[in-house]
Amino acid sequence: MKVFTVVGNRPQFIKSAPLSAALRDAGIEEVVLHTGQHWFHVLSQVFFDQLGLAEPRYRLDLHTADPEAMRPAIEDRIARESPDLVLVYGDTNSTLAGARAAGGAAVPLAHVEAGLRSGDLEMPEERARIEVDRTSWLLFCPDDRSRSTLLAEEVLGRIYVVGDVMADASRLFAPLARAHFPVPYEPRTYVVVTIHRQANVEQPRLGRIVEGLNRIEELVVFPVHPRTRARLAEAGLALGDHVRVVEPLSYLELASLASQARVIVTDSGGLQKEAYWYGVPCVTARPSTEWVDTVAVGANVLVDDDPDALAAAVASAALPPGLPVLYGDGHASERIAQALQATIPGR
Repeated sequence: MKVFTVVGNRPQFIKSAPLSAALRDAGIEEVVLHTGQHWFHVLSQVFFDQLGLAEPRYRLDLHTADPEAMRPAIEDRIARESPDLVLVYGDTNSTLAGARAAGGAAVPLAHVEAGLRSGDLEMPEERARIEVDRTSWLLFCPDDRSRSTLLAEEVLGRIYVVGDVMADASRLFAPLARAHFPVPYEPRTYVVVTIHRQANVEQPRLGRIVEGLNRIEELVVFPVHPRTRARLAEAGLALGDHVRVVEPLSYLELASLASQARVIVTDSGGLQKEAYWYGVPCVTARPSTEWVDTVAVGANVLVDDDPDALAAAVASAALPPGLPVLYGDGHASERIAQALQATIPGR
């Protein structure tokens, strides 16, 4: 069996590491294509270096986030390889490009993280999730809520609840991160911030988020995404003296820093879940989230771009006792490999 995997950005590199290992262990051949959606070293190559990922067979190096610009090259490589299946992760433009290319090449599609919905159709990620799920033959869901969503939408593919591959990555890599990348701050005495989504780096939202960060009365460590840094400079926005701006961090460096924070402020879907698994309260600078269970149990607070709400949520952040296990047990990758073996007989 041959699986053609499309990855392109930071979260997908992380998710692919444990699943690639599970595919190898199951004797499934994997061909990896890196679209080049993320091309900065710290957002791209360092994942292959630090996480032990196999070198991608194809690197498009397109330096674009336009799915239609990626699609022809992906479709060409799929045709060269004649795989049994194309596999995509999550909800990025690389996901969308890979799904469309699979359709163009008439190869079945598998979607990891299927069925997630925030309910906000203004988010391009939400539209991507819906489109990819509608065209997927195999849909691997992180939880029963996602399965119910797909059933209600009457998708045509086969649905499997396997857990979340990010839980696999967190289980495997968080202890490694803390051992190899000690932080220069006392644990639980600082706030970690990541802000990178397109909507949040535009004005006036970015200015309101900065205002909220400046009202936090603790040390804030802010690894700044290159796009965010550029927009801060363009808008002339100044961060307070208590905000320590640092260069983007590798996944393992950020895992070490975030897992020992008192609070995480983010607009990242992946980091919302990781905060939960790390046992760190999360404040999300978005009006909605696809990870609604983290909000329902009180581990995550949505503050949108309200500076008062952001500062207040950080000040009062605390995890309630008795939190349930969410999004699987850290063995989703093995279940996906088993489902592929059962579904697609070997050649």
